[in-house]
Amino acid sequence: MMKVLKGGRLIDGTGAGPVTGATVVVRDQRIEAVTTKAAGDWPDDAEVVDVSGMTILPGLIDCHDTHGNARLRSCSTLGIDEPQSTRTLRTAKVLQETLAAGYTAVRGRGRSRCGFKRAIDEGLIEGPRLVISLCIISPIGGIGDRVSPSGFSCCVPHDPLLPDGVVNSLADVRPAVRRVVRAGADVIKCATTGGASSRPEHGPRDGAFNLDEMQALTDEAHALDRRVMCHALGGRGLRIAIEAGVDSIEHGCYLDEEPELLDAMARRGIFLCRHSRFYDFHRKSAMPHVRERAHHLREHHAESLRRAFAAGVKIAAGTDAGGHGHPSNALEIECLVKAGLKPLQALQAATGWAAGMSRPRARIRHGRKRQARRFDRRRRRPAQ
Repeated sequence: MMKVLKGGRLIDGTGAGPVTGATVVVRDQRIEAVTTKAAGDWPDDAEVVDVSGMTILPGLIDCHDTHGNARLRSCSTLGIDEPQSTRTLRTAKVLQETLAAGYTAVRGRGRSRCGFKRAIDEGLIEGPRLVISLCIISPIGGIGDRVSPSGFSCCVPHDPLLPDGVVNSLADVRPAVRRVVRAGADVIKCATTGGASSRPEHGPRDGAFNLDEMQALTDEAHALDRRVMCHALGGRGLRIAIEAGVDSIEHGCYLDEEPELLDAMARRGIFLCRHSRFYDFHRKSAMPHVRERAHHLREHHAESLRRAFAAGVKIAAGTDAGGHGHPSNALEIECLVKAGLKPLQALQAATGWAAGMSRPRARIRHGRKRQARRFDRRRRRPAQ
């Protein structure tokens, strides 16, 4: 089956300017040709759609989404306020709405389940293509460790369908990566710092993994042809993530404080995945420490984006959307413009660059020098 979109204004997601009078030929759900010819000899069964006055875009990509948390409340996040069957159907609806909003691919962070990806692939439900991480790998006390402020383990039993990402020591790191891959993860999600919504004692600049642990995690993930997406906001943990050679920094709010890290990211092709609307949501949190953190990092977050782009770091748009972002994920693109990117650059962050960050990692070539994979230690600043 052929479909012809004729006469539209094309933005191709590469950062190039719009092309007017473009015609896009789609066959069997694949783009076969793009042309500016006014007419063509199309097969009799071709569906020709006149899109004059409209804009044709590549499918949008959300590089950091939480489609499994359709309602971002503590009890909902833990899965204790509704039956699992209701939660599953709610997530399916979120995926359907996300696709209808123009998002044809989503990279899901922790707690994404393989079943949704398989259901979409088999046509059981409608939704974007999914790149899933299953869980967050972090050490004891990290953001993947579900322990209450009183020190007790979470009252909700661990989901047997998801691997446990909490590691106790360096020896546990590689097996944890292997278990996550065995369970079906397309990408490895980890964390080297706390976050805005973390417990009071584990904030955006507080570290988690040490360098040896992160190096083992990254090496094992790359050996299994998986990219590493690392939650890292600032401080020692942010530096460790970059030095260990992760593939993307998620958040990176305090990169403006250490501009040499941006140079290292640009040299090594490490992406920066941004989530501005996530912090807009946290600035209204009922918890004082979350509001304070979100307000404090606001200007750092915007300045880090501007400096990263100037340094040549590729930017990818992600919403970290839970209860605050579906199906309005595309408002993140507007946030990128407000932070300093031009509209075409912001669209590139949600299309061309996002596709580069989300695609499977190529196999690491044998003989690649380890020194080329490590951060330039000569530029390390003394510990504060």
